[in-house]
Amino acid sequence: MKMSASIKSTFNQQETVVQTNGASKEMQLSVKPSGFGSAINGGELLLLSLATCFCNDIYREAAKRTIAITGVEVVVTGEFGGEGEPGSNFTYKANVVSDAPVSEIEDLIRYTDQVAEVHNTLRKGLSITLST
Repeated sequence: MKMSASIKSTFNQQETVVQTNGASKEMQLSVKPSGFGSAINGGELLLLSLATCFCNDIYREAAKRTIAITGVEVVVTGEFGGEGEPGSNFTYKANVVSDAPVSEIEDLIRYTDQVAEVHNTLRKGLSITLST
């Protein structure tokens, strides 16, 4: 899957678009009170990305196992220091609501942790290149 994300920012306006395999979706992100830039920072979006990935993957993996899920809550935390410093202490917790036996849900959560693509990308480390 080829993916992209873009932001076009001007005073009091922001256009945010994500795309997977050519299918575009617009997202609404609030503008900072100053009128320039996003009110949501990159660290928050990174944590949301991890939460979203795990949530979607739980539903995907549950369907493969024919486990009925009625709800998922994922809370991701992390710390960021000063400007230019990478984040640290990333942890997350998931609560899956289902009538399935607790042992099956615990196994589903552990397995999904192993196959969650965004998690594995960050765990492996990645190269980010500025293209000019």
